[in-house]
Parts: sequence; C-alpha cells; structure tokens
Amino acid sequence: MRDTRRTVVKDAFQDQVLDLRRVTRVVAGGKRFRFRATVVIGDGRGSVGVGIAKGADVQQAIQKARNDAKKNIITFKIKQGTIAHESTAKFSAAEVLLRPARTGHGLLAGGPTRTVLTLAGVRDITAKCLGGTKNKLTNALATVEALKQLKA
Repeated sequence: MRDTRRTVVKDAFQDQVLDLRRVTRVVAGGKRFRFRATVVIGDGRGSVGVGIAKGADVQQAIQKARNDAKKNIITFKIKQGTIAHESTAKFSAAEVLLRPARTGHGLLAGGPTRTVLTLAGVRDITAKCLGGTKNKLTNALATVEALKQLKA
C-alpha cells in the first residue's frame, strides 16, 4: 500500500518583510492598485538575499518576493561573529559602510542594514548608511553589495 501523505520540507531560511507599498497604475478607467513587497531572507550562517515582487494582494506579493530572494542569495564568510575586513558599497543613492568589530561589541546598525546583517548572522559589526536616501530597498541592496565585496 502506498503512503499518500505529503511531507512538508521547511527550509532553513528566516524571512522578514522590509517594506510593503501600494503602487498604482493609471489606466483609462481609473487607477489599478497592486502591492510591492521587499523581503529579506537569511540562514544566520552567512547567507542572505533580498527579493522584490508585486502582487494583486499582500500575501501574494510577499510570497513572490520571498521566492525572488531565494534566487538572489549571496554567501560570505563570518569570522568569529564579524566580517573579515572593512567594506563600502554604493547602490543608487544609498551608500553603506561596514566595519568589523571585536567580540561582544554587538550589532551597531540601523534600519534595513540591521535587518540584513541580523538575518545573515553577523553579531559584532558597526555599520553606517552614508547616502542621503531613506529608501529601505536601496539601503538593503547597498548592504548586500558591501557584503559581496568581502574576501575570504
């Protein structure tokens, strides 16, 4: 007899919705509303990804963004809870500076940079958003660009 029960495989990634916006498209009959979600996923061991997607409702947008984030995962080396060396990166108007810190220093970062580094598993680091933008999406993507520049 065949077992018909399905086993659900849960992946090791945690996710967090970074930004959720209602966007509109103006057509002849009025406005069409959609939702844009920005989701960050990470496994807490040096892998992190950011995904962006639109959907007709909030749940659909979040699920599509999570799938997009899985496709955009980067991996870097965490050495004793921090990064190997200083890194600076720019994405659009956002610029991020990441500096390693000694053990026990903690995670000194704000906003989207903090979210990305927390989900990546970095415990001791100092980060600063140097750009003039408050846009969560571009700050998160600048942080990912800075993490991509890290050498083992």
